[in-house]
Amino acid sequence: MLGDARSNDEPDRRALILVENLSVPFDRRVWQECTTLRDAGWTVHVICPRGSKRDTEPEAEIDGVRIHRYPLRAATGGPAGYLREYGSALWHTYRLARGVGPVHVVHACNPPDLLFLPARWLTRRGARFVFDQHDLVPELYLSRFDRGKDLLYRGVCALERLTYRAADIVIATNESYRDVAVSRGGKRPEDVFVVRSAPATDRFQPVPPEPELKHGKPHLLCYLGVMGPQDGVDYALRALAKLRDEFGRTDWHAVFVGSGDAFDTMVELSRQLGLAEQVQFTGRVPDADLVRYLSTADVCLSPDPRNPLNDVSTMNKVLEYMAMGRPIVSFDLREARVSAGDAAVYAPADDEAEFARLITVLLDDPEERARMGKIGQERISGPLSWRNSQKSLLAAYAAACRGRTPVPPGGTVRTGWRQRG
Repeated sequence: MLGDARSNDEPDRRALILVENLSVPFDRRVWQECTTLRDAGWTVHVICPRGSKRDTEPEAEIDGVRIHRYPLRAATGGPAGYLREYGSALWHTYRLARGVGPVHVVHACNPPDLLFLPARWLTRRGARFVFDQHDLVPELYLSRFDRGKDLLYRGVCALERLTYRAADIVIATNESYRDVAVSRGGKRPEDVFVVRSAPATDRFQPVPPEPELKHGKPHLLCYLGVMGPQDGVDYALRALAKLRDEFGRTDWHAVFVGSGDAFDTMVELSRQLGLAEQVQFTGRVPDADLVRYLSTADVCLSPDPRNPLNDVSTMNKVLEYMAMGRPIVSFDLREARVSAGDAAVYAPADDEAEFARLITVLLDDPEERARMGKIGQERISGPLSWRNSQKSLLAAYAAACRGRTPVPPGGTVRTGWRQRG
């Protein structure tokens, strides 16, 4: 068993994890956190939205983790849509939290930076608040909406400040986010823990390549991930058009795996660029199909443009490419280099022509591709492994609970946990 955040003479501790933007266990990071805590002796509850095609049951217990789900319609139509979505999510979260009852730690995963509001009901009854900062929401706002530092931007900055202020402990996904929590959030360095996302290695096991996935071409290029306005799929498509038109390369087929609110726009852009015959959009696919594509890919694409969010964020797709031993072409972003190191080659930020040229370099050098793939796998099994993140997560929980007498299950403590005598 992993290192425990409790001693054997203490009653079972209870944790409640709040998530708004994905269902669980579809949210892989949150699920890994749940199972890590469960293995360390915690009773874990999760409140999250229902999925549209999976995770649809309102209540479920999976591998000992108790999941409470609510119906949620994703935002459409600008700020008013987000107001409806978040208002509904907060109401359901508060409603379900009352049913869970007292917990020792309430653990809120952003976005949005609003979950401190339902968490207050539990912190007033003795829970400690752990803020798991998956995204820097002010930077996300700037990168996604292109509205500048307007009134709504100032509003999301204020909500971030309130969340930091409410948090006893902050969990950051990388050192860049940790620096923000300390400098902008005013948190003490010892209260901020880096818990990196890492692929579940049992999910990403290479299988024999399937040449038919290349549609008769010698090479397969692969993109995996969300397709939103800030994710750079349009940069990748324009780079592929340059690969064909400026470098004369038609010896490839490309597959884009994933979905998002820019999916239809990206499919249309591929048609406008004359790429419809060479570029395939699969939408979301089962894990088995995802592994088939990645096992067959010669080069994987990480086209996230430089913007206030992407430059300091860890991209899950980069880690997943590395777990599968695939070489990567990326734009030169700070945290992309931290994650991939020599498992990727880097084009200057947003330089689509150089991105295309680097694809040609890797396509022509199978030995270099193999070397880079091996580097990536070694990094994922070593310094970037989930084993290291587990230790940091449990240390964060231990820090949240340090010097506190736990609340017995079913008990209520309105003035905080008692200090040890």
